Amino acid sequence: MSDLTPRLIATDLDGTIVRSDGTVSDRTLAALARVERSGSMLVMVTGRPPRWMRDIAAAVDHRGVAICANGAVVYDLHTETVVRAHMIEPEVIAETVRRLREIDPELRFAVEYPSGFVFEARYNLGRWDAEALGGRPVDGETLVSRSGTKLLAFHPDADSGVLAEKAAAAVGELVTVTHSSGRGPLEMSAHGVTKASALARLCAEHDIAASAVVAFGDMPNDLPMLTWAGTSYGMGNAHPDVLAAVTHKAARNDDDGVAQVLEKLFP
Repeated sequence: MSDLTPRLIATDLDGTIVRSDGTVSDRTLAALARVERSGSMLVMVTGRPPRWMRDIAAAVDHRGVAICANGAVVYDLHTETVVRAHMIEPEVIAETVRRLREIDPELRFAVEYPSGFVFEARYNLGRWDAEALGGRPVDGETLVSRSGTKLLAFHPDADSGVLAEKAAAAVGELVTVTHSSGRGPLEMSAHGVTKASALARLCAEHDIAASAVVAFGDMPNDLPMLTWAGTSYGMGNAHPDVLAAVTHKAARNDDDGVAQVLEKLFP
């Protein structure tokens, strides 16, 4: 490995290596394979829960490690097992839900676990069926009775960016608030848990400095990771806040932007 070769590649999934049609191209898969063959570490860093990683694990031939749920879960793609999980305690979930209901009673909540999730009966993401995705409807008391990896808050009409600002002001000392799409749910992890915190811990365990990390992302939940990494790329399709924060810009996800960069880094 050259002294100039990155020691670790960290990449978001949806909107970054995953195309708009939900696929990962053969070109991108080949580029990801180059990373591990070179001796560098490959880390998928995503808001997805572990149960949504099976297809990705198969697509990348079970290479690398995944940081899931915005940093709350570390998942071994080789064995498809949870390595560790950082949970939100039940009392914190309960207080967070209480405060957010005061902000807007139209908010609907769900709680993610390392496997599966529970949701309020009125929780609805429109185009997705929560039960079909592995969820179980519960009453309000059950919702807040157990530790979870992520608390989700969905509003049928509000812009997620605006709502995230209000939520952070109300519950920012309890949980870490972020979002990954304009009309998607707010995503809340245990206080201080982000994609960056999990990636930093993983790097420390492997004696890898932030300066030796190259990271790719497209949405606000990627910002902690992108600003922590020594070199960062925002996708051509990225949120404006991401493009304003990164050190470099890659082509769009649908144009294999990550692959284009990796082919130059790992010739």
